Amino acid sequence: QPYTRTRASIQEARSESMVDNGDRRVPVTVLTGFLGSGKTTLLNHILTATHGKKLAVIENEFGEVGIDDALLSKNTKMQTDEEIIEMMNGCICCTVRQDLVKVLTKLAKRIKAGTLKLDGIVIETTGMADPAPVAQTFFVDDTVKSFARLDGIVTLIDAKHIEQHLDEEKQEGVENEAVEQVAFADRMLLNKTDLVSESDLERVEARLRSINKFAPIQRCEQSKVSVDSVLDIRGFDLKRTLEMDPEFLNTDGEHEHDQTVTSLSITQPGSVDLDMVEQWVSKILQTKGNDIFRMKGVLSISHADEKFVYQAVHMIFSGSFAEPWGAQEKRESKLVFIGRNLDHDEIRREFLACVQSEETLAKKMKALRFAVGDKVKCKTADGWRVGTVAKLMYREEGMSPGMVAPYQVKLTGSNELIYASHDTDELIRRA
Repeated sequence: QPYTRTRASIQEARSESMVDNGDRRVPVTVLTGFLGSGKTTLLNHILTATHGKKLAVIENEFGEVGIDDALLSKNTKMQTDEEIIEMMNGCICCTVRQDLVKVLTKLAKRIKAGTLKLDGIVIETTGMADPAPVAQTFFVDDTVKSFARLDGIVTLIDAKHIEQHLDEEKQEGVENEAVEQVAFADRMLLNKTDLVSESDLERVEARLRSINKFAPIQRCEQSKVSVDSVLDIRGFDLKRTLEMDPEFLNTDGEHEHDQTVTSLSITQPGSVDLDMVEQWVSKILQTKGNDIFRMKGVLSISHADEKFVYQAVHMIFSGSFAEPWGAQEKRESKLVFIGRNLDHDEIRREFLACVQSEETLAKKMKALRFAVGDKVKCKTADGWRVGTVAKLMYREEGMSPGMVAPYQVKLTGSNELIYASHDTDELIRRA
């Protein structure tokens, strides 16, 4: 059995009672979409928007290490009494579904006891999940059915990569999760529209409508949409769903994943060298980009007070320094990879080689072209100037986070000290 962990959580906000539409059950929104489509970004928008609703959030990750809770932490801290319900390491539509029922049952008991008031529940599924079994939960479990109603399945779609996922050929009996996510959508958010042309968008929209002609399609960038287009949309139609899938309420049906797709999680204490990590990530994306559906992580970088948060989908990478490490917080890096035919041992070994240590420092210094005392010329704002290497692997206050210059150089004829940011002929040469 995979390890699972839950921690109950509620976003408390100023709220009046729910609008009474005759159904007083708590509306549930299921956020689905293939890996990297923008679900966590959308959830961040929901958490920070001024909508005056009290929401419970249930989050699921396909992997042993939770990363999304770290990506969401900055925004959840902005809310009072904010918590996240997180279910670790598993497919929410298979092994973890009973945990989902347990969490929903606990919320139902708290509401019945009068200790909790909710305006809605948002479930963010792993990108490897077929949403149908998640939706089933609200029709086949009596306790859940009496407490909550499935309001809608909102599918995030990566405009740049959705076609290759829809076209992916699977083994016999193995479902294509991307197709299922589109087919069961009550609303589709066509995200990352800025990465493709208008003709691409029209082709993608036609493809999506060929799979699901009922769900409206809304274009967006960086998952920026009105909260009203996601919450309390009253979009789920059981009758239409049963027409599409007569076996929808059959919980005994087989559910099989592509066994070539795996997840790898790494937790590494200490800090890593920024240059070495950048080179490693670049190599992975260039050589294995097509097979990597998702990379994300929070890194502890040497000589940086802030956490480095990154995400990647295939060969598209984005990362930045975010909130500072807490004074009592353990410095460690957490990474998750999801993809096809991943070499777990190789990825672990190559990342371990990026960890800051005396050995990695000695390796970097050995690779430098010049030694202390060597005469060099450096490219400056005033042109090429001659000097002498004063220090190796130099860092000073004011440098950007994680940066270490290979050389500090004392210019000839003055006491001026400068540094070369990279060991390249474009910046520093032998005099």
